[in-house]
Amino acid sequence: MTMSAGWYLRRLSRMGPREVGGRVGDAVRRRRWRSALPDGPSVTGARFTAVLPAGTIDAVPPDAAKRLVAEADRLLAGHAEYFGVDRDDLADPDWFYDPKTGRRAPEGYAFDVPYRDEDAVGDIKQIWEPSRHQHLTVLAAAYAITGDERYAQRVAEHLRSWWSANPPLRSVHWTSGIELGIRLLSWVWIRRLLDGWPGAAGLFEDNPVALRQIWHHQRWLAAFPSRGSSANNHVIAEAAGQFAAACAFGWFPSSARWRADALRSLERHLRGNTFGSGLNRELATEYHGLVLELGLAAVAEADAAGVPVPASVHLVLLRMTDALAAVVDNRLRPPRQGDADDGHGLIVDGAGTDRWASLLATGDAVFGRLDWWPAVTGTDVRTPLLAALIRSYPHSGTAPSRPAGRPAHFADAGMTVLRGPAEIWCRCDGGPHGFLSIAAHAHADALSVEVRHDGVDVLADPGTYCYHGQPAWRQYFRSTLGHNTLQLDGGDQSVSGGPFLWTRHARSRVLVAEPSDASAGGTARWCAEHDGYQRSVHRRRVELTAASRELRVVDEVRGPRRAVRLAFHLGPAIAADLVDDRAVLTWTRDGEDRSAALDLPGQLTWRAHRGESDPPLGWYSAGFGRKEPTTTLVGTGVADSTAEFTTVLTFHG
Repeated sequence: MTMSAGWYLRRLSRMGPREVGGRVGDAVRRRRWRSALPDGPSVTGARFTAVLPAGTIDAVPPDAAKRLVAEADRLLAGHAEYFGVDRDDLADPDWFYDPKTGRRAPEGYAFDVPYRDEDAVGDIKQIWEPSRHQHLTVLAAAYAITGDERYAQRVAEHLRSWWSANPPLRSVHWTSGIELGIRLLSWVWIRRLLDGWPGAAGLFEDNPVALRQIWHHQRWLAAFPSRGSSANNHVIAEAAGQFAAACAFGWFPSSARWRADALRSLERHLRGNTFGSGLNRELATEYHGLVLELGLAAVAEADAAGVPVPASVHLVLLRMTDALAAVVDNRLRPPRQGDADDGHGLIVDGAGTDRWASLLATGDAVFGRLDWWPAVTGTDVRTPLLAALIRSYPHSGTAPSRPAGRPAHFADAGMTVLRGPAEIWCRCDGGPHGFLSIAAHAHADALSVEVRHDGVDVLADPGTYCYHGQPAWRQYFRSTLGHNTLQLDGGDQSVSGGPFLWTRHARSRVLVAEPSDASAGGTARWCAEHDGYQRSVHRRRVELTAASRELRVVDEVRGPRRAVRLAFHLGPAIAADLVDDRAVLTWTRDGEDRSAALDLPGQLTWRAHRGESDPPLGWYSAGFGRKEPTTTLVGTGVADSTAEFTTVLTFHG
């Protein structure tokens, strides 16, 4: 998908003067670098000292180690799965091949490669992901646990192959800072986990090719930081990766400067990307997880190297961890809000390890759990590794105040979680439309609700599915119709200017937030409205009543007569029998049959849609690159000047 001249004009309109000036400087620098590529400084006597403390590996739980080794054995056999595509060619990978389209990215000067054009390059996510080298951190961790040199040797083969195929600035793997930042973090952990292997020093500090790669990665990140309207999770990954490398691989004349600059950037942007409540400002839950992982990994490197970190960094990570503990459901699943691309900061675990449980376990080890935190029963490899490096917080002084009870309303983020009996969980969205002027990872989901019963999606957020190359699907999964909310005149509440660009943002405000725990016998209430439809106002009230196990959603439309579509997306486990304006919902959880009734507004004409492609409707994406048919109930009709539509979801048993 190439970008038109109109897109560039719309994108330019969302930038301030400083950002425009910075990007002009970037363009000049790219032209200059095309013909002037330094070799980098010579390095002698480098030593790697950021090793794990003695006994760390012994603290890894046996079941987590077993999962890790099973994953490493799959990788040794050349098998891996990326975004729904199974690969069997990773014993000796082609670093430019996209198995999804069968295309191969062209080689050449990095900034000449049209990475957004799938016809020319292939699916860039499929190409970039293996080159984050997170499969190599898994193999290195397997070596650290087992001492089996096959894992270390495969890591060395892949790194030497990648370095040979991707000299500085000569491939698509040198076009995006987030890729360079995460790759540097992977290299730091690979070197750490291979420390007992006799070939480790020869692979890294005694290897001129590795030194040149590490130096050029950091030079690139220092020169081309994400700027202005793009300073979202990407700039966190860039800063965390450069900081980690400058701490662990501090062998160059510029290392001290890179370390100081990266730490300043990390501190500034962690604060900038995070609400005071602890939720991520992108309002995209998976990026909350990514930023938290990156921040914890950066703090681990600082403590391993004895580099002081501002207290504000620890405070942001603490608040992010408490916020995560507050919003997960009873199965430790967080909201499915905004974009999600399965991105991780550090992977040293095997398949089946719960990402969110792992983050909460690390938070417990670093900050200490609060009484209201949900219990974490799963195990992971990453927590004992990070905990061995990170000193407990706070290091000194007075501990920051933390919530005495489980927060349920995050006013700055506009998120409210209503909880009821039998693990009824309902997220209500009355927050801002994403982060910064382009709101890159936002969806047009104002006033949407997401409802689960014992961790099962009942009224589901359909997810993300894709970014590049499939514009109709990208548009659907982030559209208003693609969420459990109300659409007027067939348009979105916010106006899209491209796959990561919104040119007009709906403004929401929460009017009532009384999220008292309905399981205690009361009624939790929420009400909000937004102005995305300009001449009309959409207001929504939600009530969760414990005694009746009932969730009531009332939609009001105030303004001129307009066409209405009201959508409710059911989770993939839910079967629906729709008759007129009543749907009987059934599903199974842990071998037990469960059911609910969904009484829909009678003023609208209701139809069930499932797995439709032209246009897309009735889909659920469990992860990036994956989608499956599910049932979406859509009611159509007309809203008069003061229309009101009432939906009631009643859980049985």
